[in-house]
Amino acid sequence: MPTTVRTKTATLKTLPGDDVRQIMWRYADRFDLQMLATSARAVARGPVARLVASGARNTHEWTPEKASLLKEYDASGITAAFMDSAYGGYLEGPKNMALSLTAFELAWVDGGAATASLAGCLALAPIHERGTEAQREEYMKRCSPALNPEPARGAFCLTEPLPYVGVETGLLSGKVKIVEWKEGEEPLLEVNKRGRFITNMGFANFVTAAVESADPRIKGSCMVILEETDPGIYDRGGPTKKMVHQLSSTNDPVFQLKIPASRIIGGYQVKDGVIVPHYDHAEIIEAVFRRTRVGVGLMTAAKLLSAIEPLLRYHRDRFRGGESTTPGTPRYDLGLQQKEDVLHRMLEVWATGEAAASLGFAAARIYDELDPIEKEKHRILTEQGTGRGMSAMRALRKLEPDAVKIVKEGGSSDSPLIQYLLLDSVANVLCPATKLWNTGHGANELREAVSLMGGYGITEDCPGFLVQKWTDAQLEATYEGPEAVQRRQLSATMTNEVFLAQFETWIRDLRAIASRIPATGACALATAMQMWLWTLRHLQHAKDADGNKLYQSARQGVTFPMADALCWLMSARQLILDTMELEAKGRDNPSLSEGFDGLMEFYTDLCSIQSARTAGEVGRICAELVFGYNRHTQWNDESCFHRQELVTLEAIIPGIEAVASDVVEDDGSHPSKAGPCVSFTGYAEFQALRAKMDGCVTGSQLAKDRAAESLIAVMIPAALDYPA
Repeated sequence: MPTTVRTKTATLKTLPGDDVRQIMWRYADRFDLQMLATSARAVARGPVARLVASGARNTHEWTPEKASLLKEYDASGITAAFMDSAYGGYLEGPKNMALSLTAFELAWVDGGAATASLAGCLALAPIHERGTEAQREEYMKRCSPALNPEPARGAFCLTEPLPYVGVETGLLSGKVKIVEWKEGEEPLLEVNKRGRFITNMGFANFVTAAVESADPRIKGSCMVILEETDPGIYDRGGPTKKMVHQLSSTNDPVFQLKIPASRIIGGYQVKDGVIVPHYDHAEIIEAVFRRTRVGVGLMTAAKLLSAIEPLLRYHRDRFRGGESTTPGTPRYDLGLQQKEDVLHRMLEVWATGEAAASLGFAAARIYDELDPIEKEKHRILTEQGTGRGMSAMRALRKLEPDAVKIVKEGGSSDSPLIQYLLLDSVANVLCPATKLWNTGHGANELREAVSLMGGYGITEDCPGFLVQKWTDAQLEATYEGPEAVQRRQLSATMTNEVFLAQFETWIRDLRAIASRIPATGACALATAMQMWLWTLRHLQHAKDADGNKLYQSARQGVTFPMADALCWLMSARQLILDTMELEAKGRDNPSLSEGFDGLMEFYTDLCSIQSARTAGEVGRICAELVFGYNRHTQWNDESCFHRQELVTLEAIIPGIEAVASDVVEDDGSHPSKAGPCVSFTGYAEFQALRAKMDGCVTGSQLAKDRAAESLIAVMIPAALDYPA
């Protein structure tokens, strides 16, 4: 088979730095974000790293040493990053990218430190997203370091200590009832709530808690604000004995408090003597989690990329110090890098980290773009008298055909509602995909990183704290909804026709990239996306061997694997797009001009590696689903020939007896296998796509060999920039 082998022209000279990341993640023109990332990095690789190195993770208690990090967050601007300028903040506009960069930098060293920072934002998020103006002003001001020498700290209390519930957001045991309602006065409520695994609870001054009504005079569920000074019980509970994220405070609190009804987040109205909250707890959670899950996914991405430098150093230095290992010998200079296995496995860790970061920051950017449009959407629907909830969904659903038409025609729209549909359909996929793939597959790759350290990887003093990062990732896969929650969301949102219309345009875009730079693996990825789309359409109409519909919410053996496959596709695609952004703008950057060819060569090869792995995963999943629900043919089926039939047919079709393979002889004997070979009638297009995709990965292993040369040659600092 003829092939074109790309000649290696350059290798990666140094590890990618801020100049590369800022271009790829699209904040090279945002000086405010650059300064925030620098500040967060200084805290992470200074105070946070020193705490980890000194053994602060070895206790479940919230110690004064751990508490000192809160002051570091305040002083560095991390705490204020969530605040609007009116409340002492310094970042204008949406904050999704800012919070994601902060979480990324902190998690580069320790996941618990990142969680402690994000949890404060999570506590305020219900108030910020759905609170009344008075609630927003009061709590934003109280939590602002710029306005308070001792800012208030919050915790988000959703989950309950019910057996086997975990983070099931739909089941609440927290209750709210009216204890006093005088004529002409505000109702007084009593809240009873037990929390489970609540971050920041060891020091939180207030809590935003989800509760449901235990009183016929209160409708449904809601979220409320609880203060430590409220009358009643505000018991922080004992520290959770978790084995991970020990630099964050986690407790199982108990509350029995009396609060004014004005603490219902978003306010309420009274109808026929019944308090009706403006938002139920699910509406608030949806608005909050769809953004904050991105930061959690990026925490795992940071861990993966942070493992690269320690691994390179360990592999090169592995044999130095021995009497038989002298400078200038391959054993001294390369260490374990003499072996291809180490290089190839490490490249897969690196490619996963890059793809995870690309996916997460793409999700953060789209939410920054979506936030103002979403507010405009609310305004328009309110003016139209449409309302919220199902009424708003029905109104928007009527516009979906228009949005699909615009996408297919390659046009654009000035309508905020159409713009909202286009962005929201993508955000609803990227957010759970980031949380699912980054933390799930990312945790598996972190295990690979630890194993590449040998026995050193599972020691407390392992450079880069790799074993702590690996175990931390297991918790990040559970935070704000475990894998099943993300897969459930994806199985619903990935069938949105507005999303699928855009998905088809992405396939064409990747074909265009492949025609220009085939070494990216964009061709293999485009074919894998085409195969996934074909499989989805097939499953939506196909039935299993018993006549049951395949694609439905109850058949998680169908919907969940398709969600997993889509995550692979989205992450690989975003890595290619970020690499194309680097190609377009990197050469003009003076700090990247030297060695830029090697940099681009390396990232192009990483794209090829990740695209090939993605094609393999998608091909496996799709083949299992397309064929796996068909019953295998049997020897008594109509699909096999009997010898006497062949003799008769031979007179009509000469030569058929010679080509027939699945034949039942006159004595009933047949070839030693389960049954006649499966018929592929109706699956020709799928087979063609599968064959094409397998061919499209041509050259991917050569790309891995080329990238391995860069691992051997790349310069790294003499020591980590934070303590071991």
